[in-house]
Amino acid sequence: MSDLVTFGETMLRLSPPGQERIERATELEFRAAGAESNVAVNAGRLGVEATWLSKLPESPLGRKVTATVESQGADADVVWSEEGRQGTYYLEQASKPRPTNVVYDRANAAVTTATADELPTERIERADCFYTSGITPALSDTLEGTTADLLELAQDAGTTTVFDVNYRSKLWTPAEARPVLESLFPAIDVLVTAERDARAVLGLEGDAERIARDLADEWGFETVVVTRGAAGALALHAGDVTEQPAIEADTYDAVGTGDAFVGGFLTRRLQGDGVPAALEYAAAVASLKRTIPGDTALVTPDEVEAVLEKTDDGIAR
Repeated sequence: MSDLVTFGETMLRLSPPGQERIERATELEFRAAGAESNVAVNAGRLGVEATWLSKLPESPLGRKVTATVESQGADADVVWSEEGRQGTYYLEQASKPRPTNVVYDRANAAVTTATADELPTERIERADCFYTSGITPALSDTLEGTTADLLELAQDAGTTTVFDVNYRSKLWTPAEARPVLESLFPAIDVLVTAERDARAVLGLEGDAERIARDLADEWGFETVVVTRGAAGALALHAGDVTEQPAIEADTYDAVGTGDAFVGGFLTRRLQGDGVPAALEYAAAVASLKRTIPGDTALVTPDEVEAVLEKTDDGIAR
């Protein structure tokens, strides 16, 4: 039995080395990346039994994805399809004032046709925790229904449901996203949202604490986590608020930082820690991720503990 089960699309990430422009690149780094598999891998490396579910094309590209996920720390249990393709995205890293750019090539991916009936849902029913994100229902009408079905199935089985809003403007508009997301909220126990998404997509106002309390009051979430980038994160649980500053890091690759945070948070909650300790651990995992290329936090528990134990002079004791 897995402690944590996730569901969603994993793409192949193709990126020029350094900050080279895509249009003049002569080589591309080749990695697997997706919010839900990232969370599974991150938690798996930190001591949680984690499984990622999805649907992939029966092809070398699909097998590349599963091989990567499994080599990095999570189990992969996928439906293999003879139809649909393997989604990809191109990442062009940049520094200010030029923004990092993402170009998606994911239309008609095999995962967009995945239904609850064909997935190994018994894994979700036996798990302690089920996680997915707002990226998944944005990908197709079918996945909108599948996301709802899986969350309800998990909740009926007594599995804790965790959902990250994870809004992507290249997939849908706030006006399209809000009613879909809110239709899912009754089946969610733990909600994670960036403060900017809560404002732009969910129409909430006030500071992070006000946002968390408004969400909990309206939808009955057990826990609400509001991430604030460089300002850290805030969590509301059982009426109590915990604030956690971000841990400074020299950033090499920021992509996947949010997934590292969620993976770290869920790891410690599944291991029995309270919300304050889990939030601190999540911040440490996220800071380490920023130093690592790729979308996943390929770190060890000892490395995370070393970050938490550092003194003000930056020397691990």
